[in-house]
Amino acid sequence: MSGAGGFIGSHLANAFSEKGWRTVALGRNQFALDDQAFAAMIEGADAVINLAGASIAARWTEEYKKIISSSRIETTEKLFRALKQLRKKPRVFVSTSAIGIYGTKGVYTENDTNYATGFLGKVAVEWEQAAMRARDIGIRTVVFRLGVVLGMDGGALQKMLMPFKMGVGGVVGSGNQSFSWVHIEDLVRAYFTVIEEKRYEGIYNLTAPNPTTNKGLTDALGNALGKPTFMRVPAFVLRLQLGEAANLLLEGQSVLPKRLLESGFTFTFSDIREAIANLVRTPG
Repeated sequence: MSGAGGFIGSHLANAFSEKGWRTVALGRNQFALDDQAFAAMIEGADAVINLAGASIAARWTEEYKKIISSSRIETTEKLFRALKQLRKKPRVFVSTSAIGIYGTKGVYTENDTNYATGFLGKVAVEWEQAAMRARDIGIRTVVFRLGVVLGMDGGALQKMLMPFKMGVGGVVGSGNQSFSWVHIEDLVRAYFTVIEEKRYEGIYNLTAPNPTTNKGLTDALGNALGKPTFMRVPAFVLRLQLGEAANLLLEGQSVLPKRLLESGFTFTFSDIREAIANLVRTPG
């Protein structure tokens, strides 16, 4: 598993351990190996999971954009080259993408291919193309387009929680921007499902079936914590602080998990208020 030490990776690794599965972490040291030595690291694996990618929650200088891109595309290409060398191929390759591949107007499912043309949209397209090459060498391949993953011990929610606990939380910009999300427990269940069931293959949106808005998230946090949410972060303040990266907070995608729902997968948390209440009650 690449990215095993991150927020999502650590949850998956812990869940795999509870099931008796052994996780081999692929970090920077492993990716620095030559292709042959790197391939030896994953020889014999039943499943290969690719979560590598530098954080996008930072100011996007031109240099940092290169890091965002290379940490996703080049690492996925290296994994593909390793998979190609293996004597015994894994049963499944599960890679990552993001709902940032979609535009910010309308509601999107996996059927929509009119992708966003901004920086993140272009990165996501190349990222997926690199991953889907694994199908050409006979490996069942799944790519999850992740919404905002909600958990108390990492990700966006952890960063948001302190101001809300202090009673100074509130909407960002207009508050009307779409917010597609998934509870970390549903994410873990989805990974187990696609690893264990051979009928899953291709692209899947991994988002709860009921997207909300930034205001909907704000209200859910205020309600769960019993705190006011009267503050507002103006758009211009975020743009001064984050530059182009402010668009992550000021814009959003409304995305539905059409293929997962059609496959029979059920989400334990489909309502933002229920999800936030659950996470606030059971931290970390």
